[in-house]
Amino acid sequence: MIFEDLPTTPTEDELVDKAFSRAARAGRAKDGREAQESMLRTAGNVLSDNLQNVTTAWPDFAYEVSPFYYELADALVDVDAVRQSLNEVGWAGNQIEELRDEYTAKLRKTDTETARKHRKQAFARFADIVAEVSDDLDRLGTARDDLRDLPDIDPEEPVIVVAGYPNVGKSAFVNAVTRATNETASYPFTTTGIQVGHFDRDRVRYQLIDTPGLLDRPAEERNEIEQQAVSALAHAADAVLFLVDASGDCGYPLDVQLALRDAVDATFDVPVLTVCNKSDKSTDVTAEAFMSVTEDEHVDDVLERAAVAVGYEPDLPSRDT
Repeated sequence: MIFEDLPTTPTEDELVDKAFSRAARAGRAKDGREAQESMLRTAGNVLSDNLQNVTTAWPDFAYEVSPFYYELADALVDVDAVRQSLNEVGWAGNQIEELRDEYTAKLRKTDTETARKHRKQAFARFADIVAEVSDDLDRLGTARDDLRDLPDIDPEEPVIVVAGYPNVGKSAFVNAVTRATNETASYPFTTTGIQVGHFDRDRVRYQLIDTPGLLDRPAEERNEIEQQAVSALAHAADAVLFLVDASGDCGYPLDVQLALRDAVDATFDVPVLTVCNKSDKSTDVTAEAFMSVTEDEHVDDVLERAAVAVGYEPDLPSRDT
């Protein structure tokens, strides 16, 4: 996942303490004016390098982040605010570089005592610049922690979203068809976890996504962040399996389930297949497929229909004849 390897963002105090403590050690290794210059350059380098590293560690949202992850990120952290903070931190790194070079030139033209005064002035200005971007560093640190919790979904592999009301068998289906390859991860938009499972068919790896708390209730019951998360899933999905329980054992009337199906169909511009689960109890619904996960009936047929609906054709290497 694109945000998984983002390094920890230092705070203002951590950054300043690190720079000035290393500068003090560097100064002890030399004498006189050279000690002051060594301290100045060490502090400037530590600060500018760390600030620039913060900015370069982040991907370019415009070119390196897929629409799916862009919308999820924007729902969580406000991408525009993050980009502004990255610009501010980058500005701070450049400013410190310029001050380092400016004061280094001053130091080389003075005696030791004046050099010490210049070095102290530079340190004060360094600290002021870092203080100016303290809130930006905090914002990036919080954003980094939030984005690392996003689900790991590969935009290069076909995605099948599993939707439907609670208790219709979505999680049981994902667990059954992916077996040991399913993964459950924290999902910052809901109170429960997202399941991402995988299955292979005709040398293609498919991702199955069950999103409890998002696609198991009407849109008017979702908050703004959850609505945007659904929009992000719409970018990633290649097909939707909407599970219904015609027996009503799930606790929701069939007409209510189908109304949610129609709303999901209107949201996703991909094939939406209606799948009647618990077909051993009732098949009283019009659907593209019928299955019973608990009885292991026609489950593989549902996977086959989903793969056909996706219509994914892998790029296979050509063979010269």
